[in-house]
Amino acid sequence: MKYKLRHMTRYQYSGPATLSHNEARILPRQLPWQTCNNTQLTISPDAVGLSERQDFFGNRVIYFAIEAVHNSLEVLVSSEVETFPRPAQDFFSGAAWEDAAAEMLSAVRSGNRDSIAARLFVLDSPFVMRQPALRDYAQSSFAPGRLLRDALLELNGRIFEDFTYDEDSTTLATPLQEVLETKRGVCQDFAHLLIGCLRSVGLPARYVSGYMETSPPPGQEKLLGADATHAWVAVFIPGWGWQEVDPTNGCVPDERYIVLGWGRDFADVTPLKGVMSGGGEHELTVAVDVIPVIDAVSERLLF
Repeated sequence: MKYKLRHMTRYQYSGPATLSHNEARILPRQLPWQTCNNTQLTISPDAVGLSERQDFFGNRVIYFAIEAVHNSLEVLVSSEVETFPRPAQDFFSGAAWEDAAAEMLSAVRSGNRDSIAARLFVLDSPFVMRQPALRDYAQSSFAPGRLLRDALLELNGRIFEDFTYDEDSTTLATPLQEVLETKRGVCQDFAHLLIGCLRSVGLPARYVSGYMETSPPPGQEKLLGADATHAWVAVFIPGWGWQEVDPTNGCVPDERYIVLGWGRDFADVTPLKGVMSGGGEHELTVAVDVIPVIDAVSERLLF
């Protein structure tokens, strides 16, 4: 699949700001199943000190500062992304989930570098704390001796079936316990919930930030800016790699999913954050477009 991406973030301040330092994680990663080209970044007002680096998790991070007095900040990035099928899943179909959890406990002794690196994603993080209630919710899927793939897909599907997507039900500060009790939230909440469940049974899970191609209702045109960033989860399979699942949609990500970055939870992949002097209160506007591209060859095949 080929896509044109456009991601606009705008902060409108109630008063003048005199200085801001910012980090943006809005550039798609280069991956074996994903390439990113022709990226254009526009920042208003004009930025100084613009630079790119990789963070601890390998995500692309843009740093910039605004030194002029300003009443708003707008960051616009556009990219061309091509996605390919993820690696096949059959390699771990015969592994029991307890074996994967045991590998995390013995990773240091075994010397497996991938497993050692994955241990970080079993630990608590700012938005995801392991707790008995999460373990209890996961436990019915993770019966003794059950295959990891089957348990993982069932838990992913249960969250999709048991929870209601409700944009007005939570904020960044809503604890996971409340999400579990009310069974309402958004993709960020459901990703954190699944991560908490998996970590509570000893399995490493990381938060994935990105985009997903969406379709308008039948007979209607796609609205510009109607898409949004999305969140899903990747689970470490010892000896194989990271398997992605999407609890918000109850499915396994495919070529429609575009990865921005990953980390322990949302705190590690916040699209835009920074500090500033002045500014007062602010109003945030975010608009995202994920536009499929049909090349000339594909178009001839379709028609």
